[in-house]
Amino acid sequence: MRVILAQPRGFCAGVVRAIEIVERALKQYGPPVYVLHEIIHNRYVVESLSDRGACFVEDLSAVPLGAVMIFSAHGVAKVVEKKARERGLKVFDATCPLVTKVHLQGQNYAANGRRVILVGHAGHPEVIGTMGRIDGPVHLVQTETDVDALEIPTHMPVAYVTQTTLSVDETRGILTSLERRFTDIVGPDVSDICYATQNRQSAVRELSRRADVLLVVGAPNSSNSNRLREIGVESGVPSYLLADGSELDPAWVCDAETVGITAGASAPDSMVEDVLESLRRICVIDVTVLAGIQENVRFRLPAELAT
Repeated sequence: MRVILAQPRGFCAGVVRAIEIVERALKQYGPPVYVLHEIIHNRYVVESLSDRGACFVEDLSAVPLGAVMIFSAHGVAKVVEKKARERGLKVFDATCPLVTKVHLQGQNYAANGRRVILVGHAGHPEVIGTMGRIDGPVHLVQTETDVDALEIPTHMPVAYVTQTTLSVDETRGILTSLERRFTDIVGPDVSDICYATQNRQSAVRELSRRADVLLVVGAPNSSNSNRLREIGVESGVPSYLLADGSELDPAWVCDAETVGITAGASAPDSMVEDVLESLRRICVIDVTVLAGIQENVRFRLPAELAT
């Protein structure tokens, strides 16, 4: 069986930064270090950090006064920051800088008197955080139908921002609907969706032209991993999301000559290797890597943890 690995795949710079913040905080302050929500959407990473003394909580009320606190890569609302200050927590913010960029865009639009529309998925931590960073009303849309249902006058000045992990194609359709409906609308170009999301989606489109089956390594609650699988399906390729090799169903690949593998931005390369080992137990495989973009982006750590 021929196996083609997407390039790029797996960890992005924002994920690397978030994990490194937790690791360095553990080293510098010792356990326990508290993390609000999953630092990234990958249970293997979360379990590994938990074993080393990171305590993952869903509410700041579970964090002792004065403790070390880390906000996840998805970002948090202003009210969460305020509560952390009130509890005297030593906070390190692991919000991805590209998510922070969306926050700043939304804040600037609102400050300039525009009604803000957020394109994203309800309930996702990034969406909750973004809506909580912008002063004034924020309208969430998930589909083109949601655009039609917006209770905003068509002449009102509006602006849009987007969740960073969406499908570029999916977003483009919604933005077209917004621009068709509103006469005074501004917002970032669709290319402003994070570089890692775009690169991985482009690689999957290329991979889907060469593979009989697509395997996406990632967590079921990972937005960007689910988008990669959906792109494979839209390309007409049977596509499956799996966390590791134990979830591989031999029936998925038994008739395939070429299997494509990619990984979401929160999936470690060790999980890709685990899937390859499971494939090797089924048959002999020949592994190659798709020619693609070599990412060299790196985000700065908080100054106190940088040395």
